[in-house]
Amino acid sequence: MTKWRRVFELAMSGGVPLRAFWVALVVGTILNSINQGDAILAGRSVSVGKLVLTYLVPYLVSTHGAVTARLRAG
Repeated sequence: MTKWRRVFELAMSGGVPLRAFWVALVVGTILNSINQGDAILAGRSVSVGKLVLTYLVPYLVSTHGAVTARLRAG
């Protein structure tokens, strides 16, 4: 099995996607409130790119941490 296939399998198993989703939801919401809260409260438009990245980055970081820990564990 190739390394990348193993990484993908680990990233998609054992509750990793669900846990990463919840981390992204909580952290992304906090970060989005900090970064674009003034625009939201004022009724102005928000940057969709920033919004997507604000949730995507915590998801990827959480997934990376889980996969790394599982690879080191064997």
